[in-house]
Amino acid sequence: MGKPAPRQPVAALALLLFALPGCAGGGTTGSGASDADANTAADVTADATASDAACAAIDADAGARLFGAPSGNTGLSAEQCGPSCGCFSARTWSPAELDALRARVLDDAPSAPAVDPYAVATLDVAPAPAGSVCAVLPGADGHYRLQGYASASQAEAAGGFVTHAGRCGLCSSLADLAVYAGSPDLTAPVRNCGLQGMAEGHGSNVACLEKLGFSPPCAAIWAYNTTHTRTVCLQTCLAELKSKHHLPDGSLNPCIACDEEQSGPVFKAVAGRTRRNSGLPSGLCRPCESVAPIAHDDAFLDP
Repeated sequence: MGKPAPRQPVAALALLLFALPGCAGGGTTGSGASDADANTAADVTADATASDAACAAIDADAGARLFGAPSGNTGLSAEQCGPSCGCFSARTWSPAELDALRARVLDDAPSAPAVDPYAVATLDVAPAPAGSVCAVLPGADGHYRLQGYASASQAEAAGGFVTHAGRCGLCSSLADLAVYAGSPDLTAPVRNCGLQGMAEGHGSNVACLEKLGFSPPCAAIWAYNTTHTRTVCLQTCLAELKSKHHLPDGSLNPCIACDEEQSGPVFKAVAGRTRRNSGLPSGLCRPCESVAPIAHDDAFLDP
């Protein structure tokens, strides 16, 4: 993460690890999946064919190799982590394809939360029903809608393209997909937005995240996530300022694990999309069983 500058405020130092890529929307360590994520891969492949059994055998042969896109901050080698799981390999997105995602227009887009979701005691953070998906329904002239379905087969029968497992939420738009797909490691830019928010307030943090390409509602939940993690994980993260994302055994460092446990359930319930349930690799490496094998094939990109 780099050596902190002298006399930098303690709370600001903590944000060096609070805004790691993929922390928001967590819920699993590098060495195992939580109840919320354990069904992710199986959920999207509930209508499995005979060929899926062969893929499962390849997954078993892969052993403990994790899914992700290791960066200099990850702490794992390419042998320990890579962007494929068995028969599934993450799509490589070209700049033109990312621009095509950003150019699409979401009808009936959600609004940013009026209050901090982390302060809503009645918020339902239960995992999405097994097999459920969020799909893109193409419209005219590059417009589209988002619709939830009980299964991938139902979404496809309705003419939809699955964009992630679970419920649709504030980060389910194609603009947010473009941010995740185009920036596997968001550590530095999101960290800087968090620091700006500490100095200038929540609105400034949100505006900074929007400049990274996040939709306004998605930027809002990211900002709330950062603030909540800073509140509940401060001491843990201060002790991990110079740590890599992962420990040598593949598990997450205690700061990121704290964020995932304390902030992840609310983020996932509100945001909908995470890298993991969208089949996207990041600088945080994940067990294959917790990753949804979303293809995002060429037909998905057609307006």
